[in-house]
Amino acid sequence: MMCRMDHTPYRPTERPRDQRRGQATRDLYANVTVTPDQLIYPLFVLDGENQQVPVPSMPGVDQLSPDRALQTITELSARGLSRFILFGVIDPAKKDPTGSEALNPDNPVNTTLMRVADAGLDVEMSADLCFCEYTDHGHCGVLHEDPDVTVDNDATLDLLAEQALVLATCGAHVVAPSGMMDGMVGAIRQAFDQNDQPHVRILSYTVKYASAYYGPFRDAGGGAPKFGDRRGYQMDYRRDDEWLKELNADLEQGADGVMVKPAAAYLDIIRRVRDHTPAQLPVAAYHVSGEYSMLHAAAERGWVDLQSAAVETTTAIRRAGADAILTYFAPQLLDWLG
Repeated sequence: MMCRMDHTPYRPTERPRDQRRGQATRDLYANVTVTPDQLIYPLFVLDGENQQVPVPSMPGVDQLSPDRALQTITELSARGLSRFILFGVIDPAKKDPTGSEALNPDNPVNTTLMRVADAGLDVEMSADLCFCEYTDHGHCGVLHEDPDVTVDNDATLDLLAEQALVLATCGAHVVAPSGMMDGMVGAIRQAFDQNDQPHVRILSYTVKYASAYYGPFRDAGGGAPKFGDRRGYQMDYRRDDEWLKELNADLEQGADGVMVKPAAAYLDIIRRVRDHTPAQLPVAAYHVSGEYSMLHAAAERGWVDLQSAAVETTTAIRRAGADAILTYFAPQLLDWLG
């Protein structure tokens, strides 16, 4: 005996696939875009002239002397990229316990800022504001007498204010304090207000985690700590709520923009920070060196397509809520996003 059941075939009433048929249709319905004005290109600058030193752990990234950096900025600005951030690469012989070379108006970052200003380029120049690149111990400020504390927070605030004023005088439109010192935004804001620099903006590394993804950057900037680590002042990724305290503090102290670092591994944090930040203030996210180099390593082995993976990752960071994205892919994205 055969059992048979009659039934009416099911047909869906909603057909989302109709919006995915053909490239033109997909483009029509796409509502997350990345444009060149949302990209910030990090540059590593070192002393000298006509210097271009490849960073082995970051394919396509070089340390540049100020003249080469100016050339790069000029060429990329002509292609539509208008925002750059500078990091100093300092001769070890010039490093000391307090990072005094950071205050030298002739250091490579300040020299580059002045050359860009003299060239009259229509670009926005940001400068990293920290001491890890300048101290002989590689930590982000003056060392504390208690080795368990590592960095003397308040003594470092005074130096950060001085460094910010030097950067502003040399032509920085934006300073980006990255050391995660308590009160760093307030100290810099006060220094600007007291020294007739109210128009220089502060883009704070508000939410910066102690991350394993910074390794290649430390090769590029020569700022790895000589002992210990930075977990005593950078944030613990195991905590789910610490970002809000840091965000509220920077907003109260007068930050003009806030940043989340890293980006790709912290999309949830980017979304939360964007939702809790006033709409008029930008949220930036740093697609860091390790995230960048991993994509290159996978692409070299044929595991992913570099262009597709880079565009997808950058779009994901934008979709999470970032208004600006610091990325080493910026030059390639000018072509890939077209």
